[in-house]
Amino acid sequence: MKNTPSVYLTTLGCKVNQTESEAVAQLFREAGYTVANVGEKADVIVVNTCTVTDTGDSKSRQMIRRMARTHPGSLIVVMGCYAQTAPEEVLKIEGVDLVIGTQRRSELPALIEKVKEERQPCQAVAPILKTRTFEELPLLAQERRTRATIKIQDGCDQFCTYCVIPYARGPNRSRNPQKILEEARQLVEMGYREIVLTGIHTGAYGRDAGAAWDLARLIRELSALKELRRLRLGSIEPVELTPWLIEEIFSSPVVCPHLHIPLQSGSDAVLTKMRRPYTLREYGNLLEKLYRANPELAVSTDVIAGFPGETEEDHVRSLAFVQGCQFSGIHVFPYSQRRGTPAANFPEQISKKVKGERSRELLRVAASGRQAYQEKFIGREAEVLIERVAAGAVWGRTPNYLALKLPVPPERTLTSGEFICIILERNYFLNP
Repeated sequence: MKNTPSVYLTTLGCKVNQTESEAVAQLFREAGYTVANVGEKADVIVVNTCTVTDTGDSKSRQMIRRMARTHPGSLIVVMGCYAQTAPEEVLKIEGVDLVIGTQRRSELPALIEKVKEERQPCQAVAPILKTRTFEELPLLAQERRTRATIKIQDGCDQFCTYCVIPYARGPNRSRNPQKILEEARQLVEMGYREIVLTGIHTGAYGRDAGAAWDLARLIRELSALKELRRLRLGSIEPVELTPWLIEEIFSSPVVCPHLHIPLQSGSDAVLTKMRRPYTLREYGNLLEKLYRANPELAVSTDVIAGFPGETEEDHVRSLAFVQGCQFSGIHVFPYSQRRGTPAANFPEQISKKVKGERSRELLRVAASGRQAYQEKFIGREAEVLIERVAAGAVWGRTPNYLALKLPVPPERTLTSGEFICIILERNYFLNP
């Protein structure tokens, strides 16, 4: 009797990577594999890599070596962004058997069989910069989270001077809207009440498909699904928050009052060097419009510290601008030189020490802003989607993405995926 093959997947990086890993796990199930848990032996190990920073590259290499060392008899597969941008480098890592990058995921079972037959490592990374089709992967029928994620788009056409992602993901490619709607219907029927729309450049959805579909129309169609309680949007660029998209967001009964709008710098001079297509005045005007529509809207952002040529005056301006934006959360990244990007060769590279100091100052502003936003809701009722239950406590999030840990009375039984209404107290908030 033939043994059932097994696969274990480990993922680094963003929500898109996490979503793709879950879809690949389902792909393996459909091919007759069992999916192993942490610590279990597996015939195939898949490492889904990240390359957004040099730290992402380093962590990816460490994970590949660790998997090869701790699973000496397993076939090691490496996919994802780092594999796409440096396939030969990855293939040279001892123990690696197959490298596929950010395409050809649907071919994985067949490629693995080919490697087994030929008994030699295989580099099967497809060129990405001329790719024009969205790669369909299986429905995420076995998701472990209480919310379901739907990937609606891949790739990016923006080519900011610091960013390697267009080289790892290729041009903007939108998923067929009918397939998105069908997957959403199935997920709702399976009991999911919150759906997250994700992509590499979510706000560009539909741009490559003509005028028939865009993100605003997709939101309108998804909002009409019965039993869907929450629709959460991934990161959206400032210039993509058009008047009609804003109108759709605020008129929808299910879109969560939380938007992630990347800023990257609070200095116009630095934004120009970054090739970001907006000014601080335009970004500020956008926030004013959003806060007028909903004064309690949560807006989070990304900021890069120490971009090449960023002066102390630029940094001080950035701190002041960020502080005035009333962000509910800020992801702070020290600038990372990415091979192949224009900014990697810019003069006036900032030292690691200065980037660290500026990052810490931005993080202090972030903590202050997060606390100020949380204070608004203390003593008020909030709806919480429970994500985890353990040891007399539950973890969950509000529609505006406040992360909470709540005590549970011994006589009450709660389960993941359930909604509860509570009065918020200061000690409930979890701070990342």
